[in-house]
Amino acid sequence: MIYKWWHSFIRKRTKPIPEDFAVLWKKRLSLVYGFLAWNAFGLVVYSIYQGKSDWAHYYGLKSDEDKNMSPGHSWANTLGIKNAKVIRISGISKVDEYDIVDGKEVRSNKGNN
Repeated sequence: MIYKWWHSFIRKRTKPIPEDFAVLWKKRLSLVYGFLAWNAFGLVVYSIYQGKSDWAHYYGLKSDEDKNMSPGHSWANTLGIKNAKVIRISGISKVDEYDIVDGKEVRSNKGNN
């Protein structure tokens, strides 16, 4: 719906340009985009190489305790859930299972008889 309105708006207020000119600028813009994307990728790889992959911990926004906390426990804290059962799955198999009781991780040894 917006596309039709936007298309007619642009058509009324601009004059057509030659096709070869449009192709030339499309190529230029795609080269600029590719150059910027490649440099952004290089910056991410360099940051990981320098040990800044967890940027929140590196810049002091996350404590050591928060960094060592499991993702399930971290999300339970974020959502304000005090009691939860966390089941970790990888592929189609269960990898880990624990409970969070009053904000603390509690692991039980049910299957180890």
